[in-house]
Amino acid sequence: MSLLSVQNLKMHFPVRGGVFYTTKATCKAVDGVSFDLQPGETLGLVGESGCGKSTVAKSVVRLLKPTAGSVNFNGHDISTQSQSQLRTLRREMQMVFQDPAESLNPRHTIGQILEEPFIIQKMGTRAERGEWAAELLKRVGLPVDALHRYSFEFSGGQRQRIGIARALALKPKLIVCDEPVSALDVSVQAQVLNLLLELQRDFGLAYLFIAHDLSVVQHMSDRVAVMYLGKIVELAPAAELYRNPRHAYTKALLDAIPIADPTKRRERKLLRGDVPSPINPPAGCAFGHRMKHPKWQDSVSMDLTLKEVSPGHFVQPCPCCVD
Repeated sequence: MSLLSVQNLKMHFPVRGGVFYTTKATCKAVDGVSFDLQPGETLGLVGESGCGKSTVAKSVVRLLKPTAGSVNFNGHDISTQSQSQLRTLRREMQMVFQDPAESLNPRHTIGQILEEPFIIQKMGTRAERGEWAAELLKRVGLPVDALHRYSFEFSGGQRQRIGIARALALKPKLIVCDEPVSALDVSVQAQVLNLLLELQRDFGLAYLFIAHDLSVVQHMSDRVAVMYLGKIVELAPAAELYRNPRHAYTKALLDAIPIADPTKRRERKLLRGDVPSPINPPAGCAFGHRMKHPKWQDSVSMDLTLKEVSPGHFVQPCPCCVD
């Protein structure tokens, strides 16, 4: 049984304007996303800025209520749960945010930040909560005396470790990592990624790991889903996706990964056109429309639901983008 099952998830936002602030259009940030996540597995979610990755993350933990579709976590459809029901479920699902400076309250000490989950869930005495907070700091490699300091006294990497410690507090089964290292220096990124892998090994955590850097996703993920304009266009085991990408957009993303050897050069195929607006997305294949592919018109009348092309490898069956 899957720990997390997302089926046909849609997250549409009204676009309002005018004198009476009426709804003028709809922004289709996420438009029919489906995937499963097994216990202890890491699913990478990649794509350009604005493709809907973070919106998927917030919908999975119900920071946003989906417009349509279902998010089934551990046997519970959280898309229909009340806030009181969600409070219990949130012990088992947590989130690490992109910017640790913004996600940690600067008016609270680190001790107060780490004890807050226990207070909300009405767990332990004041002394026990202090002990638990100290253990969390040790687990992420920070000194215990950090409990009495404030978040702005720490570096970006240390603040992200605190954010990870807070996510670990209630011993969750799933952690959604929304670009957890993109705001950090490269040297610090490796330390935080290794910490996440160590915690996954020790606690059996499942990760939904969102990132722009495909080399980071390759290092972290068991499977990878590629998003474009609110939809998943390819989903496959990480090794298979990087070895044999099938969708043209996936190939373009992989082609953009820098080569570590400065003496080597390769020819890059630059993407033409602009990303279509999610307020008025084109019919058929959005990437084919962007590239003005001669076969784009053929995709308009097609069913573009993901199809399995090899064991575990799913791709959008579009004549524009798949050979």
